[in-house]
Amino acid sequence: MTVSEPRTGAEDAHPRAFEPTVLVVTVALSVVGAIIGLHLITTLGISANTSVIGALIAMIIGRVNVAALRGMRSVHRQNLVQSAVSGSTFAAANSLLAPIAVLFAFGRPDLVWPVFAGVAIGLFADSFVLYRLFHSRLLPAQAAWPPGVAAAGTIIAGDEGGRRAAVLAGGAAVGFVGSLFTLPVSAAGVAFLGNLWALAMLGLGLLVGQYGPDWFGVDIGDLYIPHGVMIGAGLVALGQAVHLMFRRRGGGAERTGEADPSQRPQVDERALRRGVLEGYGLFVLGAAVVALAGGLLAELSVPALVLWVLAAALAAIVHEIIVGLAAMHSGWFPAFAVTLIFLVLALLLRLPPVAVALFVGYTSATGPAFADMGYDLKAGWLLRRGHRPYDAFERSGRFQQYLAALVGFAVATVAVAVCWQSYFGEGLVPPTAKVYATSIHAGLTDPHLVVTLLLWAVPGALVQLLGGPSRQMGVLLATGLLVGTPQACWLVFGALLVRVVYRRWRGGRAEEELNLVGAGLIAGDALHATSRVFEAE
Repeated sequence: MTVSEPRTGAEDAHPRAFEPTVLVVTVALSVVGAIIGLHLITTLGISANTSVIGALIAMIIGRVNVAALRGMRSVHRQNLVQSAVSGSTFAAANSLLAPIAVLFAFGRPDLVWPVFAGVAIGLFADSFVLYRLFHSRLLPAQAAWPPGVAAAGTIIAGDEGGRRAAVLAGGAAVGFVGSLFTLPVSAAGVAFLGNLWALAMLGLGLLVGQYGPDWFGVDIGDLYIPHGVMIGAGLVALGQAVHLMFRRRGGGAERTGEADPSQRPQVDERALRRGVLEGYGLFVLGAAVVALAGGLLAELSVPALVLWVLAAALAAIVHEIIVGLAAMHSGWFPAFAVTLIFLVLALLLRLPPVAVALFVGYTSATGPAFADMGYDLKAGWLLRRGHRPYDAFERSGRFQQYLAALVGFAVATVAVAVCWQSYFGEGLVPPTAKVYATSIHAGLTDPHLVVTLLLWAVPGALVQLLGGPSRQMGVLLATGLLVGTPQACWLVFGALLVRVVYRRWRGGRAEEELNLVGAGLIAGDALHATSRVFEAE
């Protein structure tokens, strides 16, 4: 993936997240990001990728002719602010408010605070695992991470201006106008950036998800076919991830990319294993808080309670990895759909309804912040990869981005703690929470559901095996089936066709131009989604 390095930002040491100016700007914009996230998730049921918005505002601030703000002209400081704003938005909406809303919609508002304490721990565990695993063979920095490319492209174009800025702005204009006509233009933007095979499977899943009812006379979602495909693909994906963590390092593999140090993983298999285990320990802590504060001792025996805690922690880390892998390749993270799978599995185990509600609320908190931080670290990697010496600067920058994201998460946590009662009191509950609560109350009425899930898990597993861990074809196929965004399949296929033809015509120069167009489309779609905050007033 070709994105040229910025002209500025050649600092000897990476800027720090807690520099006074950076911290003030970060906190102020994180408050705005949290408000945007809460408003959109409760009124429209969507989340906006505000990383591009944060980058644009940071660039504008850097051009204010005030001495104290001139440091914000650094692309690395803009990246820190962008990371915090994006993290605050997704944390407030997807990782905190939506999970606690499950218990409110379930009819147990008394359990909101216990779940809030647990999901807050889960949020920070989610980001910690991503930070420890990013730039490993499991989550490589050079993978697609499309919204991260869009954020980096925006920052670099703003720094350089000229033709790059014009191409990006043109793409953003097309993306914004397309979104006005309810077209999912970000799907086309993603198709310009990601792996061709993975995105072809995403397009196929979107196609079948949209037209399946007409072709087959039934809604495949009602039959839980997409869920079965995701279960099979997800299990194989987890097996592939475990293989990456425990395989022996080969000399040839380690020498890959020696000519460009930014292509070499900075997280080896030992650190990868340690990061996963430490993350699991944090998830166990969060699950224990939810279980004990939520009163599960009255619902389950002590051995069953221990198993619930361990299973909830395992589900949380599995959820984030599946969501993260899908987000890495496609720019979409099917958090709702994957949570629904765990809901179904919990119902199949015949757990008490309260135990299921707490399980679903806790599990649903992981994944969004994981994926979003992956996008942000990808943006930072693109901005830093031309720096020499590279290794120390990249590690320092990634750590400072993590600290900036923690600031955004802290702001989001305070915002949700202060605001959730007013939102829920006015009936503003995220739609996904209502779906989970209704499903828990309804229980399972189809006795053949297990057979259906197992049957359709087979093709999902086979496709995932065929594509291997670098393409995640099975996970992307299931993502398309589960997302089912209308018309998105045609935009994906159209963009892939343009990409292939344009590459044949332009040769090596095509990659950067296509990346800029794709980044612009995603940025335009994000701008439109953010602007809808005012429509919902």
